[in-house]
Amino acid sequence: MTTDAKPLPLGWIIVALLFAAGALNYIDRIMITTMRWSVMAAIPMTDAQFGLLSSVFLWVYGGLSPFAGFLADRFNRSKVIIGSLLAWSAITWLTVYATTFEELMVTRVLLGISTACYLPAALALIADYHRGSTRSFASGIHQAGVSVGHTLAGLGGWMAERNGWAHPFFLFGVIGVVYSLGLCFVLRDPPRPAVTVATSAPQEKLSFVSAIRSLFSSPQYILALLFWGLLGTVGWAISGWAPTYFKEHFHLSQGQAGLYAVSYRQIAAVVGMLLGGFLADRWSRTNPRGRILVPAIGLCFAAAGILAMANTPLTLIGIVGMMIYGLTRTFTDANIMPILCLVCDARYRATGLGVLNAASCLVGGGAIYIGGALRDANVPLGKLYTVSGLSLFACAAILFCLKPVKPAEVAK
Repeated sequence: MTTDAKPLPLGWIIVALLFAAGALNYIDRIMITTMRWSVMAAIPMTDAQFGLLSSVFLWVYGGLSPFAGFLADRFNRSKVIIGSLLAWSAITWLTVYATTFEELMVTRVLLGISTACYLPAALALIADYHRGSTRSFASGIHQAGVSVGHTLAGLGGWMAERNGWAHPFFLFGVIGVVYSLGLCFVLRDPPRPAVTVATSAPQEKLSFVSAIRSLFSSPQYILALLFWGLLGTVGWAISGWAPTYFKEHFHLSQGQAGLYAVSYRQIAAVVGMLLGGFLADRWSRTNPRGRILVPAIGLCFAAAGILAMANTPLTLIGIVGMMIYGLTRTFTDANIMPILCLVCDARYRATGLGVLNAASCLVGGGAIYIGGALRDANVPLGKLYTVSGLSLFACAAILFCLKPVKPAEVAK
């Protein structure tokens, strides 16, 4: 049975501080996609080159995530977070000086490198402070901050229309630099507890190779990786083509399609992060698999929402289906680090999340491309979403098979 230990002192303050940092993370990385016309008017480039700006960021971010996660396991997590925030904010600030496509590309590569270090360290630090029945809710609050940042990134396009594309990069870059300097005085790691390893063999020296060996020696972690990779494929396919599907299938304007497919879903996602974390914590008090079962059940509802959206001519049902997906799909995001705490060595939690991130990013980019290829082949997007809905049931089935291997360590 899971311990009901209270969070360590400063636990909720750490969550609040990282809520804001997570929001800034997603604002800085996503807002360029909302100001396409302003950027292309100032810096000549083709549509393919503009798309490459996001693709390169994703590839660099995903490829470096395992190594970035190991940094958070090997060194002080707070310092990794502060360094990451300071670096990506400075790069965001310096982006205003880019005058060519090549210079803009360099800033996106640097942004991918610097932001890769943030998420594994942040979620691992939250898990360090919340070792009992508040772990999932605390993680959910942080992930809600990420969703808020995703939503606020739309301000970039609005600000670019009025003050030029460089203005939002300057503003949010300066905000991030100042905030990172402030975190230097308040963000701290808690004392790390001794880790009990279920073996009589001496512990290996902490290294990236030993981390990877440890993670992939666990069948349950491999199952979690399979789950996260499939979910990443489905998630990127759904989000990448949702505005296009709503516009074409329900005969909406571009603005309406974006509002119904993205904004409403993000609002539901914020609620879902909090609800999924709360429910998982409550259930984990009586069932060691509570943090696994809540997102698994949530994915079943998410699948039903996508299937309803894909097979209705009614706009209202489509909107409701997408909101159900946004609400319940995010139960997983609130619990992914708590799940890792159940299935992998406590020394390598951040590395484990980094590997999951890498898998999600690599397959996600492919999923968006496949969606485009299917459109070129005149395959209706409705069929893509039907397959996606059925795939979500497969994700849930994998998660139902996942079992804790170290239930005694959730309090550590």
